Amino acid sequence: MAESQKLLLRVYIAPDIAHKMTLSTRPSTVEELITVIKEKFRPRLDFDFNLQYEDPDFGGQLCFLTDISELPEKAVLKVHRSETDAGSASTSDTEILPYAPERLQSWPDVFPVPQFSYDVEHSLNGGNMAYQNSGKFLKLTKGQKHDILENMAKAMHSFKAYPSDKEVAKAAEALISKHPCLTEPGSQCGWYGWKTSLKFKMGNFRTKLSRSGCEEVAVNSGKRSKNNPESESPHSNIKRARRAEIVVDNPSQAVKEFLEKWPALRLESQIAAEFHRITNISLKNKFYAELDNHTPRLIAVYRQKAARTGKAAEALRSICSAYDLTVNFVYYIYSKS
Repeated sequence: MAESQKLLLRVYIAPDIAHKMTLSTRPSTVEELITVIKEKFRPRLDFDFNLQYEDPDFGGQLCFLTDISELPEKAVLKVHRSETDAGSASTSDTEILPYAPERLQSWPDVFPVPQFSYDVEHSLNGGNMAYQNSGKFLKLTKGQKHDILENMAKAMHSFKAYPSDKEVAKAAEALISKHPCLTEPGSQCGWYGWKTSLKFKMGNFRTKLSRSGCEEVAVNSGKRSKNNPESESPHSNIKRARRAEIVVDNPSQAVKEFLEKWPALRLESQIAAEFHRITNISLKNKFYAELDNHTPRLIAVYRQKAARTGKAAEALRSICSAYDLTVNFVYYIYSKS
């Protein structure tokens, strides 16, 4: 009976950091298990969190642990930081993270666009006037765009260190609403590229904070920290082994055999997750960003092919016509708003 109560756990305290944990007895509640994990991995887990586990009934998909009886004797757990903790400004949070800005409110419905440097604001004012008069878009220099993204990232971090995809979209939309001259030509919403740029800038901003010793983001960085220098690097013996398995000297390894060994890679979500583990880059964001860069040239190529004769050219002409109608409709909506 005592043996059946033993728990063998693999606990992910960060996306790339997992630890083995053995419990001689099963905790009576989920809260008790969270307390045990907190004590085990203190100070890395000095914040409120929930637990997710890989449910064998659903093919190992993650589910929130609400009943301790649902946890298998041998399980994989993932620490999921509570939203209330991320936005909390209590005294205890201030003591743990004295360097973090006070977050006295949640993410606003309308994001407040910050003030940029004097030269950037001057260019934006002139660009907004030109856009209202002639519909001309403002072409930013590299330095001006960097200043805009840097200040936007600081403003976003003042509300939340890890904003969601929807929250980043709200920030990008607010930027375009205040400065319509920054609207992206050819984009359906006018701000998708800004949203992608803000996502990457927030990642770079968190990396800078992590290197400066900010534990709020360093706990999820997956790198060796000064507070725990003797711990093994989480990426050791992972990338090389996985790459060596794929990029072999003899490239005759069949895809079928590889998928039999790693069946989860049949799923789109797992392919994106594996790409992120190896390169630390979001596959979808990278794809859409590159697609945005090449879209004008692709459209030009399609128009050239549509000018020819044949069924394929007719299909391309109908696609280009639908695209032109959509772009004209979007411009009409923005001009009326």
